[in-house]
Amino acid sequence: MKKFTVTEDTRLSAFTDDTCAQASFCLRTLLKNRDVRVNGVRVCTDVPLRRGDEVCYYLTPAQEARRGFSVLYEDENVIVADKESGVNAAAVFSALAQEGQTFFIHRLDRNTAGLMIFAKTAAAEEELLAAFRERRVRKVYLALLVGTPSPAHAVLTAYLRKDAASSTVRVSDRPVGDMIVTEYEVLVPGETALVKVKLHTGKTHQIRAHLAYIGHPVAGDEKYGDRAFNRARHVTRQRLVAKELTLAGEGVLSYLAGRTFVSNFFPKL
Repeated sequence: MKKFTVTEDTRLSAFTDDTCAQASFCLRTLLKNRDVRVNGVRVCTDVPLRRGDEVCYYLTPAQEARRGFSVLYEDENVIVADKESGVNAAAVFSALAQEGQTFFIHRLDRNTAGLMIFAKTAAAEEELLAAFRERRVRKVYLALLVGTPSPAHAVLTAYLRKDAASSTVRVSDRPVGDMIVTEYEVLVPGETALVKVKLHTGKTHQIRAHLAYIGHPVAGDEKYGDRAFNRARHVTRQRLVAKELTLAGEGVLSYLAGRTFVSNFFPKL
């Protein structure tokens, strides 16, 4: 059994996604079996929650065993987690925070797998936030794209603007919004090409939106992608992995300077 206290008004589904990865994988089944209790009352629908409510998930051993991420590295200052696709970054943070003091540093899209780094001390948090702000963190992604982009290697420049109403971003060549720079390299060409992607700027949905803008969306991307392609191949989550993370640490994290962490996940259809 997993028990949590609600900290702000929300709905059960949103709370589950952000709080308990194990339950988020099987919430429909839990509700069908009435294995979720809110303030001691069994529920079977996506009920509204209020601050202070107590939510309990009665998971089977198999359901509880699927954590949604693994810890690749941990020391007295940081934790490097390898997140599964389909898990909210906030749920990873929630699980780690239950085990000890943890600071949330950066996000990863729910349906993007791969590496996240968290701080365990205030000093490490300060240094990690500075490292991200100053572009001292190098992240490499692997993606499967619809078709093969040409040329085989390019550094793309465009402009990105958020559309709050649709929770999407829009990319254009016109200087509206924030400038974005995305570098890609084709590793394996084909109907679905394997590419390596490096971000020179880090904006919301940048990889997915920028590659879709040049006509080669990430396979499985339902927001910016080729829906006919996705349906034909029964792909429901974007094939995108935050594969490598290299930190140019300073100060309290200087011992991690140049250290590269590698995700165990790999994009495939």
